[in-house]
Amino acid sequence: MTDTVERRKVARIIRAMDTSDGAGVRLKRSVGSPALEMLDPFLMLDSISSDKADDYIAGFPEHPHRGFETVTYMVEGAMRHNDSIGSEGVLRSGGVQWMTAGSGIIHSETPEQEAGLLQGFQLWINLPAKDKMRRPRYQNLEADQVVEISPDRGVDIRLVAGKAFGKTGPVSGIATKPVFMDVKLAAGAEVTLPVPDGHAAFVYVFIGDGEVAGRAVATHHLAVLKDGNSVLLKGGAKGGRMLLIAAAPINEPVARHGPFVMNTRQELMQAFEDFQKGRFVRAKATG
Repeated sequence: MTDTVERRKVARIIRAMDTSDGAGVRLKRSVGSPALEMLDPFLMLDSISSDKADDYIAGFPEHPHRGFETVTYMVEGAMRHNDSIGSEGVLRSGGVQWMTAGSGIIHSETPEQEAGLLQGFQLWINLPAKDKMRRPRYQNLEADQVVEISPDRGVDIRLVAGKAFGKTGPVSGIATKPVFMDVKLAAGAEVTLPVPDGHAAFVYVFIGDGEVAGRAVATHHLAVLKDGNSVLLKGGAKGGRMLLIAAAPINEPVARHGPFVMNTRQELMQAFEDFQKGRFVRAKATG
């Protein structure tokens, strides 16, 4: 056990690629792209940011998931969620939905607006083999349930998961012990944030620009971090806003195709069969 600060450095910087998903929603993909297919346990990171309704209005029609978790974080705008276990609601600006798909769920996500800025993220995180067939569950957080911290002038942090400055994020009970922070920095403002040793970690800049461990990172670029127990972030010339995300690697085989992520090809084929034969959970949520 040591109190020594071992700051992480940047291993590589990746530019998010333009793509589309769902019914033609335009987005930028960093994790899950040809440049970074996976960063165990992270499977995908998509960023949506547009004030053009045609870029997002069609949304993500009904589709299944099994074997991993999806995290939806709304920065601006509103998205309606509806699923096969009876859950329905609207995720609004600043809100978070942490969904453990587990053994299988079918859901849809549709913009609850016809104009204006829609900005947010969807992150996919793998589940260990022992949890892949657990019953689906949610942790839904309204904006005022996310912990907000302002440790210094020009530094504003929204803490979804993990610990910082004596505070703990509201998301709990996740196998990979994640860290999820939205960090807004004024021009030149800096902050050192904790990241558990051994966790895979990255920083994604989505507004303005900044420095990550002394390296310049532009908008819609992702910095993969080396190991250590903290990282230094700094706002760029006009300030910047970025996500700091980390989680413990699972170190298990991955067999994935589309909306299913399992450990073996046989399990993957079983997932397709179970979906096609209507075996995914459809009971009403019990809370």
